Amino acid sequence: MDNKKASSSALKRLNSLGQSIWYDNLSRDLLISGELKALIDQGVTGLTSNPTIFKAAIADTAHYDRAVRESGSKGLSAAEVVDELMVQDVGGAADLLAQVYDRTNKLDGYASIEVSPLLASDSAASISAAIDLWQRLNRPNVMVKIPATPAGLPAIEELLYQGINVNVTLIFSVETYQEVARAYINALSRRFDEGKPIDNIASVASFFVSRVDTIVDKNVLLLRDESVLDESTWTYYRENGYGRTGIENSIKAYQSFREIFSESEFQRLKKVGGAHVQRPLWASTGVKNKDFDPLLYVKSLVFPQTVNTVPPVTLLQLMAADSALFNSESLSSKPLRSLEALSAMNVNLVDLLKQLQLEGVESFAASYKDLICSVADKIKAVS
Repeated sequence: MDNKKASSSALKRLNSLGQSIWYDNLSRDLLISGELKALIDQGVTGLTSNPTIFKAAIADTAHYDRAVRESGSKGLSAAEVVDELMVQDVGGAADLLAQVYDRTNKLDGYASIEVSPLLASDSAASISAAIDLWQRLNRPNVMVKIPATPAGLPAIEELLYQGINVNVTLIFSVETYQEVARAYINALSRRFDEGKPIDNIASVASFFVSRVDTIVDKNVLLLRDESVLDESTWTYYRENGYGRTGIENSIKAYQSFREIFSESEFQRLKKVGGAHVQRPLWASTGVKNKDFDPLLYVKSLVFPQTVNTVPPVTLLQLMAADSALFNSESLSSKPLRSLEALSAMNVNLVDLLKQLQLEGVESFAASYKDLICSVADKIKAVS
């Protein structure tokens, strides 16, 4: 990324509208080259990572060969080496973001690290692994990522109750988002009622966007190909729904955010205990369809008290964009025509969103397993 040519005016504009931009990328090279520091200087205020990102960084480059050799010489297993490398990188990113954490009074400046996706169905193991990562990183501006799976939800509440910052990931449905938000408030309520501080706890709820459009549009096109849809229904969907379901689904989640965090229990925690809202974080906001505007999911989801975490290509396009393109969206002016069309076509969105979460867990698990195998090979090669 050519940081010298990139403009930060669009990021400043989004910040002024109440939205933070985080970077969905992390590698050793990003830290050593000074690229991450340059992005922070230009307005990036946080960073997220996941097993797929680390797999690309560690397994597919030579940047980590020396670190792998050093860690391997300690007699660590490949999985332990992977954990050590991820902790080192996330710790380095958190240190660079510490200035943002201080400047924004703990609102931003967070670096996220994900618990092993192999633990997504084990609450107790997820809690133990998250506590271990939190203690090893030992920084207030770290978030531990836990997926919003049925087993993840109780782990999320328990970790927040214990005072650990959590980035809740792989949220696809509004119903799951609501469970996540209430788990956050429950955790704070438990702490507050026991006399424990709650003004130092931060959390985001990562709601995925583009993957929703990918699976929904694919299913609608199949219905058309199978002649299940008549031409008028297809025309209506193409004009009002194609590439819009992910956005409308996110808008509904944001409406839930506004409602839940306006309720009396959270307002009590905010007024008396200094609690912070759990901000919605728009994830998977790089477009998957080449026919779409590359900034579709940034322009369409500009709401106060939100985060948008963007991949490298999207960040480059965003920083080069005219700041006038970005305006705060009005919820009242957003008819949910795509969701209405899906209902009329009997497309089961609930089942598709459940499928996306399962696929997300499986995808991260596959990347994690590939990463461990690659590191094991590197240990043999460099030893």
